Formats: sequence, C-alpha cells, structure tokens
Amino acid sequence: MSIFKSFLSTLIVFVIISKNESCSVDKQTPISFATLTSVLPRDPNNLKTANSNLFREYIGAESNTVKLSDVPINSNVEVHFILAFAIDYTQDTHPSPTNGKFDVFWETNHLGPSDIAAIKAKNSNVKVAVSLGGDSVSKGKKAYFAPKSINSWVQNAVNSLTSMIKQYNLDGIDIDYEHFRSDDKTFVECIGQLIKILKKKRTIKFASIAPYEDNGPVESRYTALWKKYGHVIDYVNFQFYAYDKLSVSQFLKHFNRQQASSYAGSQFLASFISKGNLGLSPKDGFFEACKNLKSQGKLGGIFVWCADESKAFKFVHEKESQALLAA
Repeated sequence: MSIFKSFLSTLIVFVIISKNESCSVDKQTPISFATLTSVLPRDPNNLKTANSNLFREYIGAESNTVKLSDVPINSNVEVHFILAFAIDYTQDTHPSPTNGKFDVFWETNHLGPSDIAAIKAKNSNVKVAVSLGGDSVSKGKKAYFAPKSINSWVQNAVNSLTSMIKQYNLDGIDIDYEHFRSDDKTFVECIGQLIKILKKKRTIKFASIAPYEDNGPVESRYTALWKKYGHVIDYVNFQFYAYDKLSVSQFLKHFNRQQASSYAGSQFLASFISKGNLGLSPKDGFFEACKNLKSQGKLGGIFVWCADESKAFKFVHEKESQALLAA
C-alpha cells in the first residue's frame, strides 16, 4: 500500500509539473515509473551525498592526436568523456563573442561523430558530453561569457547546441566559463535556462558545472547558479587543481567545506590535473584522499584534466582512478 501511495503521489506531482511547465509528452511513448521520477525537480538541499563509480575526463583541448580509444575503460565504472571546448566565439584571427552561437573548438581529428559513435557502440558504459567556455579561445585570448541579453543568448545557445549535440551524438553539457562580461544574475539565468530547456526537450541527459574557488567572479556566479538551478545540475566537477599544491589534509578540508556549504546536496567529484603540481597530485596522495572520502560515503566520482596530457603517462592514473571507483 505504501509503495502504491508513493507512486500515486509521484504521478500527481508529475502531472502538476507537466501542466505548469507545458511539458509535452509523446502520447505514443509509454511512460515508466523511472521516467516519471527522472523528470521531477530535485531539491539540492535535500539530496544526500553518496559514493559513485563515475569517472570523467576532459579531452581535445591540447592535442590533435589523442583518441577516445586511447583511454582505458573499466567496464565496472560509468565513463564520461568531456569534449573541450565548444565556445560562442568566431573562428578567425581575431575571435569575438557570438552571443550564444556555439562552434566546435576541440580538436576534431580523432574526436568526430564517427569516433564518438564507435566508442559508445563498443562500450555501453560510456557517455560523451561537451564543455562550454573554458579559459581561452586561442593563445592569449580569454573566452568571455558575454551575452547581449538573456533571452537572445539562451535562444541562440539552445539552437546551436541542439544542432551540435545531434551531429556528434552527445549526451550532456558541462559549464566551464571562467571569465565574464556580465553580472551574476545574467550568468545564472542564461545557464540555468539553457540547461532547463535542453533537459525539457530531452536533448541532453545530464549537465555539470566546473567551478573553482577564487573569492571572486567564478565562485560568486557558480554558487548563485547552484543555489537557484541546482535541481537541474547533475554533477559538480570542482577544479581542485586551481589551488596551489595541497596536502592530503588540505585537500580533504577544501572538499568537505565546498561539498557541505557551497554545493550542498550535489554529486561532488574529486579531481586532479595530469601534468604539474597544482592541487593534490596522485604522487602526493590523491588516491589516499579519495579512499578516505569513499570510506565516509562522500566520493561522488573522479574527474581528470586531461586525456591530452595523460597520454604521455600511458593513462596510469586513469587506470588507478577507475579501479578505486569500481572497488
């Protein structure tokens, strides 16, 4: 009886939400209980942290030789490749903002539609997303979030990304703007509405954000975005490598504080950078920290920047990351 009441309550809420948001459902498509619950808004403050076997890796920003098939894939984890990047800028000698009209800026030599189709056909546990923004549009040229208006940016972004997602058979988007020519509210509404619309149209299955702590524009915008639209954001790829070199205890302190306060209720991922000594590197105790978090039920996954750099190290840390998540 309790199961029936729970299902009935879910169904009633779903109908109300559908009516209020004009959510269209194909009458020819049977709706399962899982489908009903998946479209319900999530209250980020009521979600509980838990371990996950999610492994994510950015790819395509720095190398035109790296392939999806180069990266080891453990069949016991969920793997997300994140193409870096799609940017709403022109592709000329003097790139300029295009107000939400996104173009492909990742290296496409081995990261085209056929490559994506092949890796997904071979590995049922693989999904592919595209990251929006990034640090720079070209060498020495920062990629700014620079909308002309909320409505025009959202409309252009929905149209251009829908086309790109269909062409490349992508599953989700990641938000990684790091420089801004707009205020907090404009960023929050543009990004929040974009994710909400793409999910409502079932163009994407998931969305993530990639913030870091800067006591400035990045932190203020992403925490405001999470506060208002956290219910449509699935993962937080927190850039721990934006910190200077960390010890295990410092890493855990930052992780616990960010997960509990700034992004409360999120599926919060630990991260490392393949090359260099920023954040907490694998050789300095990253996996020790992850085991500690996993023992507390707090490890929402691991992500890596980036496959382009990891290729030189034969992806040894990717293998260890996935083994830890699968254990």
